[in-house]
Amino acid sequence: MPKTLIKVDFSKTPEKQSEVIHNRWHPDIPMAVMVKPGEEFRIECLDWTGGQIANNDSANDVRDVDLTQVHYLSGPVGVEGAKPGDLLVVDILDVGTLAESEWGFTGLFARENGGGFLVDHYPEARKACWDFHGIYTTSRQIPHVKFAGIMHPGLIGCMPSKELLAEWNKRETALVATDPDRVPPLATLPNVKSAVMGGLRGTAAETAAKTGARTVPPREHGGNCDIKNLSRGSRVYFPVYVKNAGLSMGDIHFSQGDGEITFCGAIEMAGYLDLRVDLIKGGMEKYGIKNPIFQPSPMEPRYTDYLIFEGISVDEKGKQFYLDPHVAYRMACLNAIEYLKKFGYTGEQAYAILGTAPVEGHISGIVDIPNACATLWLPTGIFDFDIKPTAAGPVKLNMKGVDLAKAS
Repeated sequence: MPKTLIKVDFSKTPEKQSEVIHNRWHPDIPMAVMVKPGEEFRIECLDWTGGQIANNDSANDVRDVDLTQVHYLSGPVGVEGAKPGDLLVVDILDVGTLAESEWGFTGLFARENGGGFLVDHYPEARKACWDFHGIYTTSRQIPHVKFAGIMHPGLIGCMPSKELLAEWNKRETALVATDPDRVPPLATLPNVKSAVMGGLRGTAAETAAKTGARTVPPREHGGNCDIKNLSRGSRVYFPVYVKNAGLSMGDIHFSQGDGEITFCGAIEMAGYLDLRVDLIKGGMEKYGIKNPIFQPSPMEPRYTDYLIFEGISVDEKGKQFYLDPHVAYRMACLNAIEYLKKFGYTGEQAYAILGTAPVEGHISGIVDIPNACATLWLPTGIFDFDIKPTAAGPVKLNMKGVDLAKAS
C-alpha cells in the first residue's frame, strides 16, 4: 500500500487541519507535502462539505449547508521539478472509502442555496443516504434500485498562476454583473467568509482570501469537473501553472451519472486516492494543451442494456432555442423522470437516480438547426423490475410511502 501523505481526522473540523486542507485556489498557498516524479502515495479526503451532512432522515442539513465553506480539498501536493508550462501526469491507482465513514449522501439543494439542474421543478431541499456493499450501493430512501459504483474524485487540479487567477476573477465578476441579483447567482465570487487558505497564516492568509477563487466550477486547471470515468486506472495530464504544480483534490464520489444533475447529485463520500505522478517537461506547448486531458479507466460497471431518452432544444414551456444542448439535456432528464414516475417513484426519487446511477449523457446531434438533440442513457439493470415499455403498461410498485428525506 502506498504511504499515506495526508490523513484526515473526523474528530477535528477542517479548519483545525488547515496545514493539509484548503477550500480556495490561490498560488500563494504553500505546498502541504512534496513528492518526486515517479512516486506513489495516498491522499485522504473529507467529503466536500467537511462533515456538514449527517446519515439521518432529515434534509435540514442539506437545506442549511454553508456553501461558503466548500469544497474542502486535500493538498496541495508539490512535485519536485515541476515548472509552469509542464504537464503533470497523474495516474489514479486506486480510489476507496475510509473505515470511519462507510456511507454516502445525495442532496437536492434548495433554490436559495445553489439549486440544481432542474431547480425550477425541484426547488426544495431533499436528501438520500446510501449504504455501501463492496462495489454496490443501495439507499433506504429509493427502493428497488441497486448498482455498482465507479468511484472517482469529483475535483482535482493544480494551482493557478497569479495571472490565471486574475483572469478567472475578471471574467466571472463581469458575468455576475450582468444579473447581480439572480438566485442562484451566475458565479461564486471570492468570499473571505470561511476561507481556509492552507498553510498561509495571518495577514498573508487574509490577503489571499480576498482573491482566492472558489472551488465550485471547473476551469483551465481542472478543478470541479465531475467526470465519472476519472476512476482507478485513469491517467490525467494537467497543465502546470506554478512552481511545483500544487495538485489538490477532494469531492470524492462513490457513483455519479453524467452531469451530476442535482448539484450535490453524486453519492458524496469521504475517501482516499492512491496516485502516481510524473512530468512532461514543456508539455503544454508541445501538445497545445490549455485544459487537462485524460484517459478513462479500464474498469467500470458493465451495463449493456439501456433505455435512451431524447431531449431537444425546446424547453418545457414550448420555447424554441437554437442548437442549445443545455436545454436539450434538461429535457431528456425531465422525460426520463416522467417515465420513472409511472412506476411509482416520486419526481425527487427519479431525479436522484439520474444523478447518482452510472447514467450516460450524450450530445447526439448538434448541427441540425434549430434543434440540438441530447440523450440520457438509463441502464435498465440497476432496477429489480422490468422498466421497458410493454403493451400491458407500467406496473406501479409499492414504494411503502418511502421518499427522499425532507427538511422540517
